[in-house]
Amino acid sequence: MQIDSLFSATEEAMKKTIEKLKNEMVSIRTGRANSAIIDNIKIESYGSVLPLNQTAGINVPDAKTIEIKPWDYSLLGVIEKAIIISDLGMTPINDGKLISISIPPLTEERRKELAKAIGKLAEEFRVAIRNERRNLLEAIKKSEKDKIITEDERKKAENQAQKITDVYIKKIDESIALKEKEIMRI
Repeated sequence: MQIDSLFSATEEAMKKTIEKLKNEMVSIRTGRANSAIIDNIKIESYGSVLPLNQTAGINVPDAKTIEIKPWDYSLLGVIEKAIIISDLGMTPINDGKLISISIPPLTEERRKELAKAIGKLAEEFRVAIRNERRNLLEAIKKSEKDKIITEDERKKAENQAQKITDVYIKKIDESIALKEKEIMRI
């Protein structure tokens, strides 16, 4: 049935939206060392641009330190420079064999800024989920107009669309609440 495929496609798009949110939240610094905060850093290596984790081993020996050990020591300077010009706001320490990044504790003011930024991020993703619902509702109405489904089936489908939307909005809210709790923890 055509309506089932519409729901499947919409739910798949909503799942991707949730995954994207989770990926974006991982890179938000919480005052604890997490190798994911450097996942978006790319370096030029052997004529191509590669993610840092494809050119070096990344280790988190404790809650305040990230260590980066390149497989080729000639990349140390390139990696150091990439970290400096990234928007992490952290200074790497190059000892000739590995690069260490010390994670400074978050100030109360910075915690509040991050919580506010996470709130904005959450709203962007809620809007994305609602846009998926809107697209689904338009397709459902078109199906009724094209006489593929009846009015009763349209109403039932619209209710189902709202229920699916509510589930994914709740997932966003839960993810955001966890991240805010993590940030505000001292």
